[in-house]
Amino acid sequence: MALLSAAVVTAASAATAGALLNQPSTPADTGSTTAASLIPPAAAPNPDTDTSASPSSGPQATSEKPQPAEPKAPAEKTLDVSFEYQPNFYYCGPAAVRNALSARGIDVSQDELARGLRTTVNGTDSAEDTTRVLNDVVGSDRYRTSVIPGEDATPAQMDRLQADVVRAISSGYSVVANIVGGETDADGTWHDFPGGHYIALVGYSDDGRMVKVSDSSGMFGPASYWMSTINMANWIGTRGYSA
Repeated sequence: MALLSAAVVTAASAATAGALLNQPSTPADTGSTTAASLIPPAAAPNPDTDTSASPSSGPQATSEKPQPAEPKAPAEKTLDVSFEYQPNFYYCGPAAVRNALSARGIDVSQDELARGLRTTVNGTDSAEDTTRVLNDVVGSDRYRTSVIPGEDATPAQMDRLQADVVRAISSGYSVVANIVGGETDADGTWHDFPGGHYIALVGYSDDGRMVKVSDSSGMFGPASYWMSTINMANWIGTRGYSA
């Protein structure tokens, strides 16, 4: 009787070994082992039907690769602009947008832009209009409107303008700002527009602490000049910019 039991156990073990011939080897179990405990769970991959569960394949390699760090913006950059003066006193909006777009190699007439901006003899309403038309022409939602509601910009608003200028210009996009009142440029020249004005910002230096202005008015000296970002943020106060 003892020999018969041994034969049954031997046959069962041989059958189990044959069924598990293609299974990955498992660590030895120091406890008691039965044929049932050696059968893989139903949820485990079957090597006869699932080719991804090959015993020799080992751990699956991940397809994800580390993303390269975004390159740091240069400390200074100036865009190439095909500049035009505004032909009348109320076309500063179309002229600023037209000069900004020229940095992208886009040539649109001031008259056409004036229609899109809804410019009248009273000017162009707000930076929301310049943002809308800039995005229409470049064919994306690249531009956003930022408003500086108070007459004096806060430090946070100055920092945001600096960051927006660097981000936009380092990517090849000029900024359009709606300013009002007077402010002093880096050469000490006073620029005064009590009724408001639009300008294009086409460059920056010192990591954005200075901005280069493209001014279509033809007033107060050269059409291009530098101004601190602090002064520019205050100049935009109560209005906004497209960047």
